[in-house]
Amino acid sequence: MRKSTLFSLLAIFVLIPLTLFLGTQVKGRWYYLISTLVIVELMLPFFFRFEARRPQARELVILTVMAALAAVSRVVFAFSPYLKTITGIIMITGIAFGPEAGFLTGAVAAFASNFFFSQGPWTPWQMFAYGFGGFLAGLIFHNHRSWAKPWILAPFGFFTILLLVGPLLDSCTVFTVLSKFTAKNVLAVYAAGIGYNATHGIGAALTLLFVSRPLLQKLDRLQTKYGILEL
Repeated sequence: MRKSTLFSLLAIFVLIPLTLFLGTQVKGRWYYLISTLVIVELMLPFFFRFEARRPQARELVILTVMAALAAVSRVVFAFSPYLKTITGIIMITGIAFGPEAGFLTGAVAAFASNFFFSQGPWTPWQMFAYGFGGFLAGLIFHNHRSWAKPWILAPFGFFTILLLVGPLLDSCTVFTVLSKFTAKNVLAVYAAGIGYNATHGIGAALTLLFVSRPLLQKLDRLQTKYGILEL
């Protein structure tokens, strides 16, 4: 496992959760500061990946484009808040360019799209959850591209949202809304989110089923032609 991936795991399981927890202890419009800190913490593993050389401008541009595409895909389906394609695009980015790129793209896409949907205490949690989906997809499929078949990616996307990304999003409600932590209250929050998470997972699965093959082919050509995000 690359050192940058180990650093990413440290950021995911230690730095960012600690930042999110400390954010809940701060009063006022703390979420802008926390969102900025999360982005910085996600950028560190990405740049650490290029310890032998500096990342080129075109490498940053392609990730910006993918983050913008993911954000726009969320805005396009604003009429149906339960049907989300954003996480599917983020996962495709992670598969194409690696887990660090997937995490960074997910965080930036969540932050950018919330300028349309409105920023709030939920923003850092969305950045973390969406980024984690991109990281996991990249961790599993980036170095095993033969596994990245649409019929494999679709159920992967569905269950990743249902079992991991969705509960992470629900955790925002647990830590920012509940005034009293009891097993009953916490379980009620997660149970209430199952239907929403399942619909979200269906949106991600459909995106991966119908969009992953053509989009990955285009991203592969860019990577081959310009050496984007190669060590």
